[in-house]
Amino acid sequence: MKRSNKPLWAHSPRSRTALADAEAVTAEFPIFTMGARGDAVAEGAEGPIYIPFALPGERVRARVIGDRGDLAEILEESADRQVAACAHFGRCGGCQLQHWAEAPYLAWKREQVMLALERRGLGGAIVDEAIPAWGQGRRRAALHASRQGGKVRVGFIERGGARLTPISACPALAQPLEALALKLEPLAELVLPQRGDITIACLLTDTGADVAIKGAGRQALVRTAFAELCAMAETLDLARLSIDGEPVVTRRAPALRMGRAMVQPPPGAFTQPTLLGEETLARLALDALSGARRVVDLFSGIGTFALRAAEQAEVLAVEGDGDMLAALKAGADGAGGALKQVTILRRDLLRTPFSSLEMKKFDGAVIDPPRSGARLQAEQIARAPVRKLAYVSCDPVSFARDVKILVDHGFSLTRVTPVDQFRWSPHVEIVGALER
Repeated sequence: MKRSNKPLWAHSPRSRTALADAEAVTAEFPIFTMGARGDAVAEGAEGPIYIPFALPGERVRARVIGDRGDLAEILEESADRQVAACAHFGRCGGCQLQHWAEAPYLAWKREQVMLALERRGLGGAIVDEAIPAWGQGRRRAALHASRQGGKVRVGFIERGGARLTPISACPALAQPLEALALKLEPLAELVLPQRGDITIACLLTDTGADVAIKGAGRQALVRTAFAELCAMAETLDLARLSIDGEPVVTRRAPALRMGRAMVQPPPGAFTQPTLLGEETLARLALDALSGARRVVDLFSGIGTFALRAAEQAEVLAVEGDGDMLAALKAGADGAGGALKQVTILRRDLLRTPFSSLEMKKFDGAVIDPPRSGARLQAEQIARAPVRKLAYVSCDPVSFARDVKILVDHGFSLTRVTPVDQFRWSPHVEIVGALER
Protein backbone atom coordinates (compact mmCIF):
# COMPACT_ATOMS: atom_id res chain seq x y z
CA MET A 1 0.00 0.00 0.00
CA LYS A 2 1.36 3.40 -0.93
CA ARG A 3 2.34 5.57 2.01
CA SER A 4 0.64 8.96 2.19
CA ASN A 5 2.89 12.02 2.25
CA LYS A 6 0.71 13.58 4.97
CA PRO A 7 1.29 12.07 8.42
CA LEU A 8 -1.82 10.42 9.84
CA TRP A 9 -1.69 12.49 13.03
CA ALA A 10 -2.07 15.71 11.00
CA HIS A 11 -5.80 15.02 11.01
CA SER A 12 -6.06 14.83 14.80
CA PRO A 13 -8.91 17.15 15.91
CA ARG A 14 -6.92 18.12 18.98
CA SER A 15 -4.31 19.77 16.76
CA ARG A 16 -7.03 22.06 15.44
CA THR A 17 -8.85 22.73 18.71
CA ALA A 18 -7.64 22.59 22.28
CA LEU A 19 -3.92 22.22 21.63
CA ALA A 20 -3.92 24.85 18.89
CA ASP A 21 -5.73 27.37 21.07
CA ALA A 22 -3.69 26.94 24.23
CA GLU A 23 -0.06 27.21 25.17
CA ALA A 24 1.36 23.70 24.90
CA VAL A 25 4.71 22.28 25.93
CA THR A 26 6.58 20.40 23.21
CA ALA A 27 8.89 17.60 24.33
CA GLU A 28 10.24 14.20 23.37
CA PHE A 29 8.82 11.03 24.89
CA PRO A 30 9.53 7.30 24.73
CA ILE A 31 6.28 5.31 24.42
CA PHE A 32 6.08 2.38 26.82
CA THR A 33 2.61 0.92 26.39
CA MET A 34 -0.89 1.40 25.00
CA GLY A 35 -3.72 2.64 27.19
CA ALA A 36 -7.12 0.99 27.51
CA ARG A 37 -8.74 3.56 25.20
CA GLY A 38 -6.27 3.06 22.38
CA ASP A 39 -3.91 5.98 23.09
CA ALA A 40 -0.20 5.40 23.52
CA VAL A 41 1.14 6.12 27.02
CA ALA A 42 4.30 8.05 27.91
CA GLU A 43 5.56 8.97 31.36
CA GLY A 44 5.43 12.67 32.22
CA ALA A 45 6.72 14.52 35.26
CA GLU A 46 3.29 14.39 36.88
CA GLY A 47 2.06 11.03 35.61
CA PRO A 48 1.04 9.31 32.37
CA ILE A 49 0.55 11.29 29.16
CA TYR A 50 -1.80 9.89 26.50
CA ILE A 51 -0.71 10.42 22.90
CA PRO A 52 -3.02 9.22 20.10
CA PHE A 53 -1.48 7.57 17.00
CA ALA A 54 1.85 6.71 18.65
CA LEU A 55 2.90 3.10 19.33
CA PRO A 56 4.80 1.24 22.05
CA GLY A 57 8.54 1.25 21.42
CA GLU A 58 8.50 4.55 19.56
CA ARG A 59 10.15 7.82 20.50
CA VAL A 60 8.03 10.81 19.57
CA ARG A 61 7.81 14.54 19.80
CA ALA A 62 4.45 15.71 21.14
CA ARG A 63 2.72 18.93 22.17
CA VAL A 64 1.31 18.38 25.64
CA ILE A 65 -1.29 20.01 27.86
CA GLY A 66 -2.00 18.27 31.13
CA ASP A 67 -2.16 14.53 30.52
CA ARG A 68 -3.01 14.78 26.80
CA GLY A 69 -0.53 14.94 23.97
CA ASP A 70 -0.77 15.75 20.28
CA LEU A 71 1.68 13.77 18.15
CA ALA A 72 3.94 16.15 16.23
CA GLU A 73 6.72 13.89 14.94
CA ILE A 74 7.85 10.26 15.12
CA LEU A 75 11.57 10.25 15.92
CA GLU A 76 12.00 6.47 16.20
CA GLU A 77 9.37 4.36 14.45
CA SER A 78 8.13 1.02 15.71
CA ALA A 79 8.51 -2.02 13.49
CA ASP A 80 4.83 -2.66 14.29
CA ARG A 81 3.70 0.52 12.56
CA GLN A 82 1.80 0.04 9.31
CA VAL A 83 0.12 2.25 6.74
CA ALA A 84 -3.52 2.93 7.65
CA ALA A 85 -6.09 1.20 5.48
CA CYS A 86 -8.32 4.29 5.16
CA ALA A 87 -7.68 7.81 3.91
CA HIS A 88 -9.96 9.18 6.63
CA PHE A 89 -7.95 7.64 9.47
CA GLY A 90 -6.86 10.22 12.00
CA ARG A 91 -9.87 12.45 11.42
CA CYS A 92 -12.78 10.02 11.45
CA GLY A 93 -13.65 8.78 14.93
CA GLY A 94 -14.63 5.30 13.79
CA CYS A 95 -11.15 3.73 13.99
CA GLN A 96 -8.20 4.49 16.26
CA LEU A 97 -5.65 1.76 15.60
CA GLN A 98 -5.27 1.22 11.87
CA HIS A 99 -1.60 2.15 12.20
CA TRP A 100 -0.83 -0.91 14.38
CA ALA A 101 0.09 -4.31 12.94
CA GLU A 102 -2.42 -7.11 13.51
CA ALA A 103 -0.43 -9.41 15.83
CA PRO A 104 0.53 -6.84 18.52
CA TYR A 105 -2.89 -5.22 18.22
CA LEU A 106 -4.67 -8.50 19.01
CA ALA A 107 -2.17 -9.32 21.76
CA TRP A 108 -2.93 -5.95 23.37
CA LYS A 109 -6.66 -6.71 23.42
CA ARG A 110 -5.96 -9.96 25.21
CA GLU A 111 -3.73 -8.08 27.66
CA GLN A 112 -6.58 -5.70 28.51
CA VAL A 113 -8.70 -8.66 29.59
CA MET A 114 -5.83 -10.20 31.57
CA LEU A 115 -5.08 -6.93 33.36
CA ALA A 116 -8.72 -6.41 34.32
CA LEU A 117 -8.90 -9.91 35.80
CA GLU A 118 -5.58 -9.50 37.61
CA ARG A 119 -6.78 -6.30 39.27
CA ARG A 120 -9.69 -8.26 40.71
CA GLY A 121 -7.46 -11.00 42.05
CA LEU A 122 -8.20 -13.36 39.16
CA GLY A 123 -4.76 -13.32 37.61
CA GLY A 124 -4.62 -17.10 37.51
CA ALA A 125 -7.35 -17.29 34.87
CA ILE A 126 -6.28 -18.72 31.53
CA VAL A 127 -7.15 -16.26 28.77
CA ASP A 128 -7.27 -17.52 25.19
CA GLU A 129 -5.66 -15.70 22.31
CA ALA A 130 -7.99 -13.04 20.94
CA ILE A 131 -10.11 -14.28 18.05
CA PRO A 132 -10.29 -11.89 15.07
CA ALA A 133 -13.99 -12.11 14.18
CA TRP A 134 -14.06 -9.41 11.49
CA GLY A 135 -15.42 -11.66 8.76
CA GLN A 136 -16.44 -9.62 5.74
CA GLY A 137 -16.60 -6.45 7.83
CA ARG A 138 -19.22 -4.78 9.97
CA ARG A 139 -22.79 -5.45 8.97
CA ARG A 140 -24.18 -2.55 11.00
CA ALA A 141 -23.13 1.07 11.37
CA ALA A 142 -24.55 4.28 12.78
CA LEU A 143 -23.76 7.12 10.40
CA HIS A 144 -24.56 10.79 10.92
CA ALA A 145 -25.84 13.41 8.52
CA SER A 146 -25.75 17.18 8.78
CA ARG A 147 -25.51 20.27 6.62
CA GLN A 148 -22.04 21.61 5.89
CA GLY A 149 -21.64 24.66 3.70
CA GLY A 150 -25.22 24.36 2.53
CA LYS A 151 -24.79 20.72 1.47
CA VAL A 152 -25.90 17.53 3.16
CA ARG A 153 -23.02 15.32 4.22
CA VAL A 154 -23.01 11.78 5.61
CA GLY A 155 -20.19 10.28 7.63
CA PHE A 156 -18.86 9.64 11.13
CA ILE A 157 -18.16 11.98 14.03
CA GLU A 158 -14.56 13.07 14.41
CA ARG A 159 -12.45 11.61 17.17
CA GLY A 160 -12.61 13.82 20.25
CA GLY A 161 -14.99 16.31 18.70
CA ALA A 162 -18.49 16.99 17.51
CA ARG A 163 -17.83 17.69 13.83
CA LEU A 164 -18.86 15.26 11.15
CA THR A 165 -16.31 13.80 8.73
CA PRO A 166 -17.88 12.94 5.37
CA ILE A 167 -16.54 9.64 4.06
CA SER A 168 -15.65 8.47 0.57
CA ALA A 169 -14.78 4.93 1.71
CA CYS A 170 -14.86 2.79 4.86
CA PRO A 171 -12.83 -0.45 4.86
CA ALA A 172 -14.24 -1.39 8.28
CA LEU A 173 -17.67 -2.02 6.74
CA ALA A 174 -18.84 -5.03 4.78
CA GLN A 175 -18.74 -4.10 1.11
CA PRO A 176 -22.54 -3.91 0.59
CA LEU A 177 -22.86 -1.66 3.64
CA GLU A 178 -20.00 0.55 2.49
CA ALA A 179 -21.67 0.90 -0.91
CA LEU A 180 -24.95 1.87 0.76
CA ALA A 181 -23.28 4.37 3.10
CA LEU A 182 -21.89 6.27 0.12
CA LYS A 183 -25.38 6.67 -1.37
CA LEU A 184 -27.26 7.99 1.65
CA GLU A 185 -26.99 11.76 1.10
CA PRO A 186 -30.17 12.06 -1.03
CA LEU A 187 -32.13 10.13 1.60
CA ALA A 188 -30.72 12.28 4.38
CA GLU A 189 -31.66 15.43 2.49
CA LEU A 190 -35.32 14.35 2.43
CA VAL A 191 -35.63 14.14 6.23
CA LEU A 192 -32.83 16.28 7.67
CA PRO A 193 -34.07 19.19 9.82
CA GLN A 194 -32.85 22.68 8.97
CA ARG A 195 -30.76 22.61 12.13
CA GLY A 196 -29.06 19.73 13.85
CA ASP A 197 -28.22 16.32 12.53
CA ILE A 198 -29.69 12.84 12.25
CA THR A 199 -28.40 9.35 12.89
CA ILE A 200 -28.79 6.75 10.15
CA ALA A 201 -28.51 3.24 11.58
CA CYS A 202 -27.92 0.67 8.85
CA LEU A 203 -28.07 -3.10 9.24
CA LEU A 204 -27.44 -5.72 6.57
CA THR A 205 -29.97 -8.53 6.91
CA ASP A 206 -30.58 -11.69 4.93
CA THR A 207 -33.28 -9.91 2.94
CA GLY A 208 -31.54 -6.58 2.41
CA ALA A 209 -30.56 -3.40 4.21
CA ASP A 210 -32.64 -2.19 7.15
CA VAL A 211 -32.27 1.58 7.64
CA ALA A 212 -33.53 3.34 10.76
CA ILE A 213 -33.27 7.14 10.97
CA LYS A 214 -33.27 8.88 14.35
CA GLY A 215 -33.65 12.59 15.01
CA ALA A 216 -35.70 13.57 11.98
CA GLY A 217 -38.82 14.23 14.05
CA ARG A 218 -42.44 13.88 13.05
CA GLN A 219 -42.24 17.00 10.94
CA ALA A 220 -40.11 15.03 8.49
CA LEU A 221 -43.09 12.86 7.58
CA VAL A 222 -45.33 15.89 7.31
CA ARG A 223 -43.13 17.82 4.93
CA THR A 224 -41.75 14.83 3.06
CA ALA A 225 -43.94 13.15 0.49
CA PHE A 226 -44.41 9.48 1.18
CA ALA A 227 -43.95 8.81 -2.52
CA GLU A 228 -40.45 10.32 -2.36
CA LEU A 229 -39.45 8.06 0.50
CA CYS A 230 -40.84 5.04 -1.32
CA ALA A 231 -38.90 6.01 -4.42
CA MET A 232 -35.71 6.47 -2.41
CA ALA A 233 -36.14 3.09 -0.71
CA GLU A 234 -36.60 1.58 -4.17
CA THR A 235 -33.51 3.32 -5.54
CA LEU A 236 -31.38 2.15 -2.62
CA ASP A 237 -33.03 -1.30 -2.65
CA LEU A 238 -33.79 -1.11 1.06
CA ALA A 239 -35.66 -3.89 2.79
CA ARG A 240 -37.15 -1.41 5.25
CA LEU A 241 -36.95 2.28 6.04
CA SER A 242 -37.96 3.55 9.49
CA ILE A 243 -38.03 7.03 10.97
CA ASP A 244 -37.81 7.50 14.72
CA GLY A 245 -38.85 3.93 15.42
CA GLU A 246 -41.78 3.80 12.99
CA PRO A 247 -41.51 1.75 9.77
CA VAL A 248 -42.32 4.02 6.84
CA VAL A 249 -41.52 1.78 3.89
CA THR A 250 -41.29 -2.01 4.08
CA ARG A 251 -40.42 -3.61 0.76
CA ARG A 252 -39.23 -6.86 2.33
CA ALA A 253 -39.36 -7.89 5.96
CA PRO A 254 -35.78 -7.67 7.34
CA ALA A 255 -34.69 -11.07 8.57
CA LEU A 256 -31.69 -12.50 10.41
CA ARG A 257 -30.93 -16.19 10.77
CA MET A 258 -30.09 -17.28 14.31
CA GLY A 259 -29.37 -20.97 14.31
CA ARG A 260 -32.53 -22.69 13.08
CA ALA A 261 -34.73 -19.64 13.56
CA MET A 262 -35.33 -16.52 11.47
CA VAL A 263 -35.85 -13.26 13.34
CA GLN A 264 -37.37 -10.03 12.05
CA PRO A 265 -35.61 -7.33 14.13
CA PRO A 266 -37.51 -4.20 15.14
CA PRO A 267 -36.13 -0.89 13.80
CA GLY A 268 -32.76 -0.06 15.34
CA ALA A 269 -32.55 -3.33 17.32
CA PHE A 270 -29.21 -4.28 18.83
CA THR A 271 -27.25 -6.87 16.89
CA GLN A 272 -23.65 -7.99 16.99
CA PRO A 273 -21.55 -5.85 14.60
CA THR A 274 -20.28 -8.71 12.44
CA LEU A 275 -21.89 -11.97 11.42
CA LEU A 276 -18.75 -13.94 12.19
CA GLY A 277 -18.58 -12.22 15.57
CA GLU A 278 -22.10 -13.27 16.43
CA GLU A 279 -21.45 -16.85 15.37
CA THR A 280 -18.21 -16.92 17.38
CA LEU A 281 -19.78 -15.54 20.55
CA ALA A 282 -22.70 -17.95 20.22
CA ARG A 283 -20.41 -20.93 19.73
CA LEU A 284 -18.38 -20.07 22.82
CA ALA A 285 -21.51 -19.46 24.90
CA LEU A 286 -23.09 -22.75 23.86
CA ASP A 287 -19.85 -24.58 24.66
CA ALA A 288 -20.02 -23.09 28.16
CA LEU A 289 -23.64 -24.28 28.54
CA SER A 290 -22.98 -27.81 27.28
CA GLY A 291 -25.20 -30.31 29.08
CA ALA A 292 -27.59 -27.75 30.57
CA ARG A 293 -31.24 -28.75 30.15
CA ARG A 294 -33.00 -25.55 31.25
CA VAL A 295 -31.35 -22.23 30.43
CA VAL A 296 -32.23 -18.65 31.30
CA ASP A 297 -30.93 -15.99 28.89
CA LEU A 298 -30.59 -12.65 30.69
CA PHE A 299 -30.53 -9.49 28.50
CA SER A 300 -31.58 -11.73 25.62
CA GLY A 301 -32.16 -9.04 22.98
CA ILE A 302 -33.60 -10.55 19.82
CA GLY A 303 -32.32 -14.03 20.62
CA THR A 304 -28.65 -14.24 19.68
CA PHE A 305 -28.05 -16.90 22.35
CA ALA A 306 -31.56 -17.96 23.37
CA LEU A 307 -32.59 -19.24 19.97
CA ARG A 308 -29.41 -21.21 19.48
CA ALA A 309 -29.50 -22.60 23.01
CA ALA A 310 -33.09 -23.72 22.40
CA GLU A 311 -31.81 -26.30 19.94
CA GLN A 312 -30.60 -28.31 22.96
CA ALA A 313 -32.41 -26.94 26.01
CA GLU A 314 -35.61 -25.30 27.20
CA VAL A 315 -35.03 -21.55 27.37
CA LEU A 316 -36.49 -18.58 29.19
CA ALA A 317 -35.49 -15.30 27.52
CA VAL A 318 -35.55 -12.20 29.74
CA GLU A 319 -35.28 -8.74 28.17
CA GLY A 320 -36.47 -5.22 28.93
CA ASP A 321 -37.26 -4.16 25.37
CA GLY A 322 -40.69 -5.42 24.41
CA ASP A 323 -40.20 -5.13 20.66
CA MET A 324 -37.00 -7.15 20.70
CA LEU A 325 -38.58 -9.75 22.96
CA ALA A 326 -41.58 -10.07 20.63
CA ALA A 327 -39.25 -10.55 17.66
CA LEU A 328 -37.43 -13.31 19.55
CA LYS A 329 -40.67 -15.10 20.39
CA ALA A 330 -41.95 -14.85 16.82
CA GLY A 331 -38.67 -16.32 15.58
CA ALA A 332 -38.90 -19.19 18.04
CA ASP A 333 -42.52 -19.93 17.16
CA GLY A 334 -41.70 -19.81 13.44
CA ALA A 335 -39.01 -22.45 13.84
CA GLY A 336 -41.64 -25.02 14.76
CA GLY A 337 -40.30 -28.34 16.01
CA ALA A 338 -36.68 -27.38 15.37
CA LEU A 339 -36.46 -25.81 18.84
CA LYS A 340 -37.35 -26.83 22.36
CA GLN A 341 -39.71 -24.65 24.35
CA VAL A 342 -38.88 -20.93 24.40
CA THR A 343 -40.73 -18.66 26.82
CA ILE A 344 -40.21 -14.95 27.37
CA LEU A 345 -40.29 -12.51 30.27
CA ARG A 346 -40.12 -8.74 29.96
CA ARG A 347 -38.12 -7.13 32.74
CA ASP A 348 -35.62 -4.32 33.24
CA LEU A 349 -32.86 -6.45 34.72
CA LEU A 350 -30.75 -3.49 35.79
CA ARG A 351 -33.57 -2.32 38.05
CA THR A 352 -35.10 -5.66 38.98
CA PRO A 353 -32.67 -8.56 38.57
CA PHE A 354 -33.92 -12.08 37.95
CA SER A 355 -33.75 -13.48 41.46
CA SER A 356 -31.93 -16.54 42.74
CA LEU A 357 -35.31 -17.95 43.78
CA GLU A 358 -36.64 -17.57 40.23
CA MET A 359 -33.54 -19.39 38.95
CA LYS A 360 -34.04 -22.45 41.14
CA LYS A 361 -35.29 -24.57 38.21
CA PHE A 362 -32.48 -23.60 35.81
CA ASP A 363 -29.15 -25.39 35.56
CA GLY A 364 -27.68 -23.06 32.94
CA ALA A 365 -27.60 -19.31 32.30
CA VAL A 366 -26.20 -16.89 29.75
CA ILE A 367 -25.88 -13.19 30.44
CA ASP A 368 -24.97 -10.44 27.96
CA PRO A 369 -25.40 -7.12 29.82
CA PRO A 370 -24.65 -3.58 28.60
CA ARG A 371 -21.13 -2.16 28.89
CA SER A 372 -21.63 -1.21 32.54
CA GLY A 373 -22.15 -4.86 33.42
CA ALA A 374 -24.76 -6.21 35.82
CA ARG A 375 -23.42 -6.39 39.37
CA LEU A 376 -26.82 -6.87 41.02
CA GLN A 377 -27.74 -9.61 38.56
CA ALA A 378 -24.39 -11.33 39.10
CA GLU A 379 -25.09 -11.38 42.84
CA GLN A 380 -28.39 -13.18 42.20
CA ILE A 381 -26.78 -15.73 39.87
CA ALA A 382 -24.10 -16.33 42.49
CA ARG A 383 -26.77 -17.41 44.99
CA ALA A 384 -28.73 -19.54 42.50
CA PRO A 385 -28.31 -23.29 41.84
CA VAL A 386 -27.14 -22.60 38.27
CA ARG A 387 -24.26 -24.94 37.42
CA LYS A 388 -23.10 -23.57 34.09
CA LEU A 389 -22.87 -19.94 33.04
CA ALA A 390 -21.76 -18.07 29.93
CA TYR A 391 -20.93 -14.44 30.68
CA VAL A 392 -20.70 -12.34 27.51
CA SER A 393 -19.30 -8.84 27.91
CA CYS A 394 -18.05 -5.88 25.90
CA ASP A 395 -16.01 -4.37 28.72
CA PRO A 396 -13.08 -6.07 30.52
CA VAL A 397 -13.47 -3.96 33.68
CA SER A 398 -17.15 -4.67 34.36
CA PHE A 399 -16.63 -8.29 33.27
CA ALA A 400 -13.87 -8.79 35.84
CA ARG A 401 -15.90 -7.10 38.58
CA ASP A 402 -18.94 -9.30 38.03
CA VAL A 403 -16.94 -12.51 37.55
CA LYS A 404 -15.17 -11.85 40.85
CA ILE A 405 -18.57 -11.95 42.59
CA LEU A 406 -19.36 -15.27 40.95
CA VAL A 407 -15.99 -16.82 41.78
CA ASP A 408 -16.30 -15.70 45.41
CA HIS A 409 -19.57 -17.68 45.57
CA GLY A 410 -18.16 -20.96 44.29
CA PHE A 411 -17.99 -20.63 40.52
CA SER A 412 -14.81 -21.60 38.67
CA LEU A 413 -13.76 -19.52 35.69
CA THR A 414 -12.85 -22.30 33.27
CA ARG A 415 -12.27 -20.32 30.07
CA VAL A 416 -11.97 -16.70 28.98
CA THR A 417 -11.95 -15.84 25.29
CA PRO A 418 -11.51 -12.32 23.86
CA VAL A 419 -13.29 -11.75 20.55
CA ASP A 420 -12.47 -8.80 18.31
CA GLN A 421 -15.44 -7.58 16.28
CA PHE A 422 -14.72 -3.84 16.20
CA ARG A 423 -11.56 -3.97 14.11
CA TRP A 424 -9.08 -1.11 14.61
CA SER A 425 -10.88 0.08 17.76
CA PRO A 426 -10.05 -0.37 21.47
CA HIS A 427 -13.25 -2.36 22.05
CA VAL A 428 -13.12 -6.07 22.81
CA GLU A 429 -15.83 -8.69 23.44
CA ILE A 430 -15.32 -11.43 26.01
CA VAL A 431 -16.94 -14.78 26.68
CA GLY A 432 -16.31 -16.25 30.11
CA ALA A 433 -17.25 -19.86 30.84
CA LEU A 434 -18.05 -20.55 34.49
CA GLU A 435 -19.22 -23.68 36.27
CA ARG A 436 -19.58 -25.29 39.67
